[in-house]
Amino acid sequence: MNYPLRSIRRYPVKAMGGEALTEVPLDARGLVGDRGFAVVDADGKFASGKNTRRFRRRDAVFEYSASTTADASVQVQRGDHGLWLVGEYELDTDLSERMGADVRVLPEGDVPMQDGGQISIIGTASLAWCAEHFGIDADPRRLRANLVVETDEPFVEESWLGRELTIGQARLRVVERIERCRTVDVAQDGTSAEGRLLKPLTKAREMSLAVYADVVVPAVLRVGDGVEVATD
Repeated sequence: MNYPLRSIRRYPVKAMGGEALTEVPLDARGLVGDRGFAVVDADGKFASGKNTRRFRRRDAVFEYSASTTADASVQVQRGDHGLWLVGEYELDTDLSERMGADVRVLPEGDVPMQDGGQISIIGTASLAWCAEHFGIDADPRRLRANLVVETDEPFVEESWLGRELTIGQARLRVVERIERCRTVDVAQDGTSAEGRLLKPLTKAREMSLAVYADVVVPAVLRVGDGVEVATD
């Protein structure tokens, strides 16, 4: 089967809003520039929507969005309240004030900033199924998905586990389902998170929606590319 790649979204700073792209290069880590930075506190934990060994819940991070400039710098915006480049003192000051803790935006170090696999993928039919059965706004930004693929069968992407996908000249391998957390019910990245998703998803889908894939052969991905699924 060959499925069209409908959209690409990159998140330069972990947990902040992201940017829509028409094309993006891949490297061995994933989408170039995706989750290359995070908001980090004095304990080395990343600002997120949950508390874990690596993350600390700081919902104020969702007030910010990040994008990449023409010279490959990363800029961060908080609505109409400010626009800064990563590395500027004023950005870290604003974040610290909003979060009530000393935090800084730092690049990835020894601790990976990705949650699981390198690239997240969701099918349009899966989103449509959730909208119909759960009565929610099934915007893929609620899932922070990197790639949205146009599909005609709900959750068909889960049948791709262990298989390679060819997208243009790139090849990916689908590695696991993605288990969701409360972040899907938080207003973020321009969405209002209308309707609760996590509770019904827990009952109907074991909390899982979308899949992770890792890079096998890097290349450039473009919206409109065909996504070809290997048959073996």
